[in-house]
Amino acid sequence: MDQKLIFLDIDGTLTEPGTNIPPASAIDAIRRAQAKGHKVFLCTGRNLDMLRPLLRYGFDGAVASAGGYVFCGDHVVVDSPMPADDFHTAMECFFHNHIFRTVECLNGTFSDDSSDILNKTHNGYVNSELIRFRRMIAENLGMRPMSEYDGAPVYKIVFACARLSQLGEPKETLGGRFRFTIQNPEAEDCINGEISPHGVSKGVGITRLCEYLGYSLADTVGFGDSVNDLEMFETVGYAVCMANGHPDMKAIADYICPSVSDDGIRESFSYLGLT
Repeated sequence: MDQKLIFLDIDGTLTEPGTNIPPASAIDAIRRAQAKGHKVFLCTGRNLDMLRPLLRYGFDGAVASAGGYVFCGDHVVVDSPMPADDFHTAMECFFHNHIFRTVECLNGTFSDDSSDILNKTHNGYVNSELIRFRRMIAENLGMRPMSEYDGAPVYKIVFACARLSQLGEPKETLGGRFRFTIQNPEAEDCINGEISPHGVSKGVGITRLCEYLGYSLADTVGFGDSVNDLEMFETVGYAVCMANGHPDMKAIADYICPSVSDDGIRESFSYLGLT
C-alpha cells in the first residue's frame, strides 16, 4: 500500500470513551504502520490539554479541537479559535435557554456544574461524548469549574440539554456564526452536541494537513464512531467505523471494523494492509 495519512478519533475509537489508555494491540499496530512509512494522527474534538496523555505514544500530530487546532510535529498548521464576541454571544444564549455548557481552550476545559443530563442514554446507544464528560467530571480528568475560566481563546463549546426545543433560539441566533453538530437529535430526554466556527471542522483540518504535507486526500484513511466524525468521513479517501459506532456513521463508512474493546484498530490496520 502507498504511504497513507491515518486519522484516528479517540473516544470510542482508539480508546474506551473517556479514557487515555489505548489497547496494547492498537499501539502496536500504529507503530508498525509508522515503521512502514505511514503517518498517524489523532483526529478529535479533544483540545490539546486533553491530548497530552496520548501524545506520549508517538503520534505524528493531531487534528485537535474538532479542526480548530492542527499540528504536525512541532509545526502548527491551523490555529482558529472562536471570535471573542461570538463566543460571549453563544454562552449567553445557551445560559438563557438552560443549556449545560463546556468550553474548551487549548490548555484547559471549563464546565458548568454537573447535571443529571449527563447520565442519560438513548435507545441503548452508548454516546461516547457523554461518557467522556461524565468521567472527566467524576474523576477530575482536567475539567475545571466555569468560574475558573480566565478568558483564554475558546475553540469549541460542547452543550447538553433535555429537549431539542431548547436549541431553537440558539440555532436561530448563532446559526450564521457557528456550525452545530448534534449527536442524537432524535432523543427525547438528552440532547448533546457542540458548536465551532463555520469553516472549522475535522474535514477542513485534514485537508489543510494534506496540503502542508503534500498528500492527496485519496491517500487518507479515517477511523471514527460518532456523528462528530461526519466531516472526517466525508473528506478522507477511506472511512472506517467501529462496530460500537453510531448507526448513521456505519451507514456511510467504507468498512466496519470490530469495536474498540475487540482490538478493532489492530484488525482494521491488518485488513487494510497498513501493517
